Amino acid sequence: MGLGDRSVFVLYKKLSLDCNPIHHSALRLCSGAFRTSPVESLYVECCEPSLDYRRTLLAIHFYFKILSHPGHPFHTHRQSQLILRLQRARPSVIPSFFTRVSKFLNSFNLDSVQVVPTIKYHLTPWNFHGLNFLNPFKTFDKANTAPEIYQQLFADHRDVYQNFIPIFTNGSKCSSCTSFACVFINSTLSFQLHPSCFIFTAEITAILHALSQISSGPPDNYIIYSDSLSALESMTSLNRFSHPLTFNILELHDRLTIKGFTILFCWIPSHVGISGNELADNLARSATNSLNSQSLSTMSKNMLNPFSTQNGKLNGILKTQINFNQSNV
Repeated sequence: MGLGDRSVFVLYKKLSLDCNPIHHSALRLCSGAFRTSPVESLYVECCEPSLDYRRTLLAIHFYFKILSHPGHPFHTHRQSQLILRLQRARPSVIPSFFTRVSKFLNSFNLDSVQVVPTIKYHLTPWNFHGLNFLNPFKTFDKANTAPEIYQQLFADHRDVYQNFIPIFTNGSKCSSCTSFACVFINSTLSFQLHPSCFIFTAEITAILHALSQISSGPPDNYIIYSDSLSALESMTSLNRFSHPLTFNILELHDRLTIKGFTILFCWIPSHVGISGNELADNLARSATNSLNSQSLSTMSKNMLNPFSTQNGKLNGILKTQINFNQSNV
């Protein structure tokens, strides 16, 4: 199957097609299926995608990898008109890699995606790379803890960190849309992402956007609350396999710290009546269901990366002014 995976890069089309019978025979041997079993049934029973689908996925990943590295030889590649005319005149000619990928991107509605370069953050082994976060609720089991207890714990937590301005972030995803929201003291922001984004991308993008928003103001003390434990844990220990947006968060956090900002992160449980979190959750959900959207192109270059596959223009759908007491959040 490794041969089939790499055939999109090194093998001719005929040879890649010849790998399919081998793949199907291997699936029948592993699953004990009859020779008359439909191929589609084999894929479902064995939880294995077809080689064609895997080649398509690898090609798209490789394409976005090229776009995310400015030093790559094909980063600024533009297909020659001579090659395009040759491919149109001779259908038997094997299409070039970029011709095949353009068809894949169009079929997956990814042809309008913009990609920014991956930040080259040097991870030195003798230094700690990551951001710690607070978790005042870690000793409590959510299944056996009443919402009122969490609300009281959060009120006590806010008494300790009353000098820190709270910001609440949240992400939401449905079958046709992905969105996130940020709740500030005097305003809320909510945006739609590309439908192919995962909920993790929405949660971590919300944190990054919160940092981006406060960077335009004067230095102050801030604490960012998120109910996504996976997003916060991804920032605690970075390595070369970490999500690209975590490096953006670390880089922006370091710049804000140098300017005099003090920024903390804190995990809070969801759906326990914490007003700021509930508001962020409702805004993210309403952003998912909204049809009337406005363009927010100013964020596209800062928020997009090859793995999150966000749309070239984030759709800002809610920007309402609200006033609520800091003690209530």
